[in-house]
Amino acid sequence: MQRLKRYMVIEHCTPGTKAKIYERFHQKGRMLPEGLIYIDSWLEKDGNRCFQLMETSNRSLFEAWVDCWKDLVRFEIIELGEKPNKEA
Repeated sequence: MQRLKRYMVIEHCTPGTKAKIYERFHQKGRMLPEGLIYIDSWLEKDGNRCFQLMETSNRSLFEAWVDCWKDLVRFEIIELGEKPNKEA
């Protein structure tokens, strides 16, 4: 089994789509494919960006998920590294 890697996903709302995003989310949920795991999320103060912490052993699973939302949201998907060693 491959090791899970963590990702920070930054969602940028397309202008004028916030209501549609929430409507779809309430109707269909996150629509994550099996193997893509949601951990937590935070909204920017003005609500135009959402930062989601996720993990998966298969980065290609993001493609299916992004396809469900790309008409409303632009995505940045950033693979996270290990925490820096305090002694370094």
